[in-house]
Amino acid sequence: MSFMANAVPIQDTYPEDACHCYGCGTLNEHGFRIKTRLDGETTITDFQPGPQHIAFTGVTYGGLIASVIDCHSAGSAAIFAMRRAGIAIGSEPSPRFVTAHLEVDYLAPTPLAQMRIVGRLVEMTDRKAIVESDLLVGGDVTARGSAVLVRVKDE
Repeated sequence: MSFMANAVPIQDTYPEDACHCYGCGTLNEHGFRIKTRLDGETTITDFQPGPQHIAFTGVTYGGLIASVIDCHSAGSAAIFAMRRAGIAIGSEPSPRFVTAHLEVDYLAPTPLAQMRIVGRLVEMTDRKAIVESDLLVGGDVTARGSAVLVRVKDE
């Protein structure tokens, strides 16, 4: 099974009832609509905040940073679960994960500019995933997140 970089974004494989999230829902026209992809052993999400996401001149609001790390982590957990099961992303709807715990460390002011979030799997069981993510702007890590995510039962 091939898991190629820049494959189908995991959010494009969510079942319709899971597509309304403000951060990652493809059906939420007012949301961020982030797209998370597998890239080797990591996941990536690129996001461009808008001028309304300002904290103060030139700096991104911290709540947005936490939100994109949260949704990136949930998408990453789904990607890593599918990879673990040997299921190609895009071949069937993805499993769903919800956040049980999220920590964000703000390491430096985050410029109001193009962001890249890079996620790494720390732990995966049948029920949960732990994902750590770095948020980068211009190659500099400005925030780091750690999320514990719980798999939602398929029903």
